[in-house]
Amino acid sequence: MFIRQKNNKSGTVSIQIIDKSRGRYKTVKTIGTSMDPLELDRLNTQAKSELIRLTQQFDLNFNIDREKELIDLFFKGIDKIRLVGPELILGKLFDEIGFNGIKDELFRHLVITRLCYPVSKLKTTDYLFKYKGLTIDVERIYRYLDKLHDKQKERIQEISYSHTLKVLDGAISVVFYDVTTLYFEIEDQDDLRITGFSKEGKHQNPQILLGLLVSIEGYPLAYEIFEGNKYEGHTMLPVIEAFKTKYRLKDLVVVADAGLLSDENIIELQAKDYQYILGARLKSEKRTLQSQILALKLENGQCEEIAIDPETRLIVSYSLARAKKDKSNRQRGLEKLERAIKTGRLSKKNINNRGYNKYLKLDGKISVSIDYGKFNEDDKWDGLKGYVTNTKLNKDQVIEQYGNLWRIEKAFRISKTDLRIRPIFHRLRHRIEAHICIAFCAYKIYKELERQLKFAGAKWSPEKAIDIANTIFEITIITPFSKNIEARLHLQNNEQVEILKLFSPT
Repeated sequence: MFIRQKNNKSGTVSIQIIDKSRGRYKTVKTIGTSMDPLELDRLNTQAKSELIRLTQQFDLNFNIDREKELIDLFFKGIDKIRLVGPELILGKLFDEIGFNGIKDELFRHLVITRLCYPVSKLKTTDYLFKYKGLTIDVERIYRYLDKLHDKQKERIQEISYSHTLKVLDGAISVVFYDVTTLYFEIEDQDDLRITGFSKEGKHQNPQILLGLLVSIEGYPLAYEIFEGNKYEGHTMLPVIEAFKTKYRLKDLVVVADAGLLSDENIIELQAKDYQYILGARLKSEKRTLQSQILALKLENGQCEEIAIDPETRLIVSYSLARAKKDKSNRQRGLEKLERAIKTGRLSKKNINNRGYNKYLKLDGKISVSIDYGKFNEDDKWDGLKGYVTNTKLNKDQVIEQYGNLWRIEKAFRISKTDLRIRPIFHRLRHRIEAHICIAFCAYKIYKELERQLKFAGAKWSPEKAIDIANTIFEITIITPFSKNIEARLHLQNNEQVEILKLFSPT
């Protein structure tokens, strides 16, 4: 028996084990088929092992002592083993986006490490040393962070904008804005890190606000940080105005959720000739407008519009699925209040308009109870969703554009989980700003990885692709006689071969 490489009409090569013991060629087993040289090498190695197993023979000229000698020579020749997958894949995207225009090697390491091993700066130095053979003192990283934000923030945002413009065929007409809070694992406050309202119940932790501006598909465009107790609605205009002025954009549609809706914001948006689509708080509208909304009697999938003034429209839609979700959420909120009432944990200070506390009322001077009438009255609003706009888009287009806000919510989710942008342990403002700057750049690479995987029809998510990259190592060997240096990738499975073929076809 012997190993044959068969050239197929399709251009692929099949690795086969052939038997000619009876005078005729017989295919005993086909090990695999591929066009990739790396994969063919792996299949050949597998075929040799299989051939030995099938023939149940060993090379008579190869004894056990010689085998151990060769193994010893191999291991003595190993010079280093480095993790190279992140650089081959994420580093390639880093360059394609244009971040290599920032000639700071440390910046490159910090950004790529944030994607594949998001930990503290101290642990980052350990990672770079163990897996990439780089010795970088943590104090050097901190000194670099001290100057990164002031020197590179604008440049990084310009690179991200230019690349996004290219991806979107040279036109950015719609932008999406939202705000999230980033908390600190400390109790002390300062001018930036201030306690404020926390959706996650971390009211005791100082926090900052992060305002993020993205394009369609969620590509990051600009960001800014604000004091932790600043009203969210006051963060939107500074970010958008700076972005519009910097890139001389004329017709720009701004999409934001109901948390940023205020009369002040709308007046300022109109004064500066912005087109906007904002989420509406239907239950907070004037009574006359509320009556008009409820009088629409919308059914599942229907939407109607109401003119607020000559320039502004309120579009209202109804969804049966949303109605069921709204009712379920209200019921859970009510049950939580009922449990709290029974335990006696609620007092007069809990009566406010935050969340489901609006259903509380004061009986007499000290007794807190639930206003079930108010709870039942809210049933008529279940399933209704409103959008305030001054654009010329039709009803369906407005709802579709607003629906894209989930992409910015996904951006925050990725930043908080995969990139672990929080909690933040830095104390100095410029280091906090540098930390956000690195995360912004890392998220841009994440989105480009997601885009290219989708374009190639790959089966992996960005997270899975990064996991695969973290398993690709390079072994460097110094040959024992000629002392030549040979470097080879150590590939163990098809996923590694496929992802390298996708991002490093050469």
